[in-house]
Amino acid sequence: MIRNLMDYFFKKSVNAPKKGVKIREWSIFIFIVGIIYFGGWHKEALVRFQQVVLSTGIFSPGITEEGKAAGFDFLIEDQEGNKIDFREIKGQVVFLNFWATWCLPCIAEMPYINDLYSKKSSEASFFLISIDKDHQKAIDFVKRKAFDFPIYFLDSPLPESYNVQSIPTTYLIDKEGNIRAENHGMAKYDTKKFRTLISNLSKL
Repeated sequence: MIRNLMDYFFKKSVNAPKKGVKIREWSIFIFIVGIIYFGGWHKEALVRFQQVVLSTGIFSPGITEEGKAAGFDFLIEDQEGNKIDFREIKGQVVFLNFWATWCLPCIAEMPYINDLYSKKSSEASFFLISIDKDHQKAIDFVKRKAFDFPIYFLDSPLPESYNVQSIPTTYLIDKEGNIRAENHGMAKYDTKKFRTLISNLSKL
């Protein structure tokens, strides 16, 4: 939409016979762009663009045959405030994702993660861990977007085996506790290759 507005006002200003008309046209353009920006609509446009890019499959998660050992010595909290020792999760195939409501790439990849969850939640445990300080904001966001996966929050520092210096960051952990996929940045996870990997790991 912004690009269309730019094209429109550029053509109008070029063809305008008087300087006053040019100023008026560009003033209107700046006003409209200002409304879009300060109204937060530009964020939605950026998310949509990133989702279009993801749909091409250009950004795919990195998969390894034998990954490094994952850490399980940390605590998380569910949406109801219940504490969970992550050591109890060991022995399962785990999809572990770190995200936040203010992270546009995180939001862009979430529909694909939700699709993966709907197809593979019986074969893997999904832990989408929000790093939002306001837990309710994250809970409300997921509810508003009608995502099916549950979300969690960190309740202790992460082990050194995780390199979460930026978000989104995602790990796929096998039953032996090894990281079999690691991705820093957004990616499309609901792919045949990734679904097959989860299925194969669940059968081991």
